[in-house]
Amino acid sequence: MALSSARDTRILTSAKLNLTAKHSDKSRSQKPKMDFEELYIAVRQQEKRIYTDEQLQLLPDIDHIYYDEWKIRKRSSERLTDYLSKKHRLLKILEVGCGNGWLSARMANIPDTSVVGLDINQLEIDQANRVFKKDNLEFIYDSFNDSTFENDQFDVIVFAASLQYFPSVINVMKQALAILKKGGEVHIIDTPFYTPDETEKADERSHKYYAALGIPEMAEHYFHHAISEFWGFKYEILFDPTSIFNMIFKKDPFYWVCIRK
Repeated sequence: MALSSARDTRILTSAKLNLTAKHSDKSRSQKPKMDFEELYIAVRQQEKRIYTDEQLQLLPDIDHIYYDEWKIRKRSSERLTDYLSKKHRLLKILEVGCGNGWLSARMANIPDTSVVGLDINQLEIDQANRVFKKDNLEFIYDSFNDSTFENDQFDVIVFAASLQYFPSVINVMKQALAILKKGGEVHIIDTPFYTPDETEKADERSHKYYAALGIPEMAEHYFHHAISEFWGFKYEILFDPTSIFNMIFKKDPFYWVCIRK
């Protein structure tokens, strides 16, 4: 009886080892999960948004499949740079999610500024450092979190077409305010916002869109925020696309939100 039990135990142990080995082999054969940076680059390549150095130097004035989009971004960037130019003082500016750095480079043209562009996209950060060479401009490859600039303080922090990649408006704004000087400002431009009843359909569209690109995982990194999420912060809407005047004459789709400290 004891010998039989020992034999049965060896058989069961052997079976478990075989199953474990098979599971291990299966895990090794599975395609590794792409991180956000890899997904983001893959999407930009599929969308034909990776520009040559020559094209980057021309942005936002470029004859391209996204010509209409760049016209909108040109107007929003001019509103921002005109606004910042009127401050007539030294400004230390951080752009979070600067991508290829075109907007950071334009802000660096404002007198008496120093600009830092930050992005987790190594490919475009390398390109920005290669194309835009200015003494008052720096590009950094890193994520934006509590420790990224723990020893720095900025007068202005800009989120241009990047807030939608952060899951929590409250958390990222708190992180931004923590490194903002007293009297400083956070500016959010070129970012879609949704009403609560629009969010579900917008999320469905995003999932369908990224699935059609062959990169469905990216939908989990794209978030649909509402203006109401700024409640509790000292914010002002500097451009409202829903105003009658702007709907008739401007026709630009994005809010410009300013949060002051």
